[in-house]
Amino acid sequence: MITNKIVVHDKSGNVEKGTTADFLPKRPLFHLAIGGMHGEEIKKIVIDNLKAVFFVKDFEGDKNRQESKGFDNLPAGKKIRAMFKDGEIITGYTHSIKMDQPGLFLVPADPKSNNERIFIVFSSLSQLEVDGSAVTLNQ
Repeated sequence: MITNKIVVHDKSGNVEKGTTADFLPKRPLFHLAIGGMHGEEIKKIVIDNLKAVFFVKDFEGDKNRQESKGFDNLPAGKKIRAMFKDGEIITGYTHSIKMDQPGLFLVPADPKSNNERIFIVFSSLSQLEVDGSAVTLNQ
């Protein structure tokens, strides 16, 4: 079974780390294994309660590193600037946006990011820009 290391941020600011093997963007919930696939606790995570799901290379990362927010040297795709209700801004690119789904996958603009990809929940955003133009969010 393939598992992903993830860091889950909910809308109230709580953060949890673990792994998942059943995250799908169309599903309303998935399971988070705290401490790895054989961790001591399995939690049901409801997508609507989340800000974002960060698919990470490792759980430590570099807390002092400032990620690049520019769009230089991005591969082909739609350039995304996501502004969250809590003030955080994430930039990157995506190949597909479906506004009838709960969110979108973004690949960070910074190739040295600890995040491999990020699932951003639309309802956690204050603004979304695609290729420099604002997109209307149904909230």
